[in-house]
Formats: sequence, C-alpha cells, structure tokens
Amino acid sequence: MEIRTVAVMGAGAVGSYFIWGLHEKLGDRLWVVADGERKARLEQEGIVVNGSLIKPCVRTPEEARGADLLVVAVKYGALKTSLEEIAQVTDRHTVVMSVLNGVDSEEIVGERIGMEHMVYSVMKIASERRENQVVFDPAATLGVLFGEADRQKTERIQAIAALLEGSQVHYIVCEDIIREIWCKYMLNIGNNLPQAMVGCGFGAYDKSEYLDAIRRNLRKEVEEVARAKGIDLSDQSIPAARNSGFSLKARFSTLQDLDAGRHTEIDMFSGVIMRMGKELGIATPYNEFTYYMIKSLEEKNDGLFE
Repeated sequence: MEIRTVAVMGAGAVGSYFIWGLHEKLGDRLWVVADGERKARLEQEGIVVNGSLIKPCVRTPEEARGADLLVVAVKYGALKTSLEEIAQVTDRHTVVMSVLNGVDSEEIVGERIGMEHMVYSVMKIASERRENQVVFDPAATLGVLFGEADRQKTERIQAIAALLEGSQVHYIVCEDIIREIWCKYMLNIGNNLPQAMVGCGFGAYDKSEYLDAIRRNLRKEVEEVARAKGIDLSDQSIPAARNSGFSLKARFSTLQDLDAGRHTEIDMFSGVIMRMGKELGIATPYNEFTYYMIKSLEEKNDGLFE
C-alpha cells in the first residue's frame, strides 16, 4: 500500500500544519478540500503559516474523491455538517484520519462512511491564529500521533508513516492510540477551560491555587469516565502527555475562540463528558458548571445581554 494523494479538509490551525508540512513533498498531489466562496478565497489568498505564503491546490469534494488519505481537521461544531463532503471524498480505498481534539469524532465520521476507513489519531501542537496567519513552533511541535484501535501495526499505518517520513510533519506511531487520545482530551479539558473562563495565560495555573484546583477537578472527572470505559490515564509518561512548547502567556484554543468572538468547542469537551458521565452514572459537576459558563460567555459575545 502506498499513499500518493492527500486531501485536507479544514485549513485552520491544525489543517494548516499538514498543508505546511506536506506541500513541498507532495506538490499538486496535496489537495485542500473546499468549494464555493471558500475555494475561491483559498485559491486567491492562499494560507500564511509562520510568515510563509502557501498557495495550495484546492479541489471540491467531488474533485478530491479517491484521495488515498483524507485528513479531517474541521472544527467540531462543523463536523456533522461536513459528513456529506467527507463521504464525497471517500472512495473504497480511502483512509481517513480525524485529527479533532475530542474522543468521539472517529465514531461520528465512521458512522457515516464506515469504521473500516478510520485510523485513530490525535494532534499535539501549540498553535494560534494571528490575523490572517497560523503560527506555531515547528521544533517544539510533537505532531500527529496515530495507530489502530486494536493496536496492530497494519499496512496502512506503515503507509502513513512512510508518507510522513521525510516531510516536515512530525509523527509518532502509537501502540495504544485510544489512551493517547483520552490523555490529550483530559489535558485539553484541564488546561483549556479554566483559563477560558478567567481570561488568562497558561502561567496562571502556577500562580493561583484556586484556578489550579478547578483544573485538577475537571481532569479528575475525565479520569473517572475514562476508567469506567477501561482506559487508564494514570501514566503521564506517554507521548500525549508531553508539553507542546507553549509559553506561560499561551492562550489555548477555547480562549482564542472567545477572544475572537467565535463559538468554542465546549460541546466536544465538557459537553461530551457530561453525556458520558450520565450514561455511566458518574457525576461531573465541574464539567457541568464549566459547560454552562462557557456557553454563557458565547452568548455574551453574541450580544445577547446587550
């Protein structure tokens, strides 16, 4: 098996990392999937990553059908509305990686196109959007972690590794990718959400025992839900637990969204934990409060309280 063509759906912070990392190696065999006004804008303006302009090959979902690998990097809130486009791109042989932050995107996509297409993955990157460009530290970026749910090093896993080898995309093939995904999820909930409610940089966790207590209790609830699903998150030496090179001033994705007046991915974070907690009979009061608080901040940004 050889992966020769790659389609990327979503040109935000994470999607841009793949576009930046693969465009020199693949050239016109790397496609950004878009149509309508968005396609025209990408073709005209390109994307700017770390100060460099990239003019990608942009294809509609129909034109991108049959890509060997499809990287899904849309926002969680847009995932369900993107399912038909994902299905249009996916042919019988297409391998699909959903690099969203949560723990259920593979199942959401797999339900539409078939789980046989899905390779599990998670991203470790500290990136942000500054005006019209995406910025990150390439050297400090761990990159994409991926593997099979059954822990087998299959032919397609080896093909993805061969594709990424020699490119600028950093990668790790993981034996227990499910645990890696849940570990990153726990860290996202603990690190993203308290600072988003307070509006402060990452360094505040070291300065405030109260903010750190919120972080620890949010993480504890994720650990309890994961444990009930047979996933042990106690080992913090695994790759997904590593620091991705962010500074003490770092404002993570949830706070970046609120700063920009956008809706956040709180449904993917605390919303999913609340749902799973109810299904398993596990109380998640810290995540419930956080969910309502960030939803209220979204309403404030929307002008509801004016």
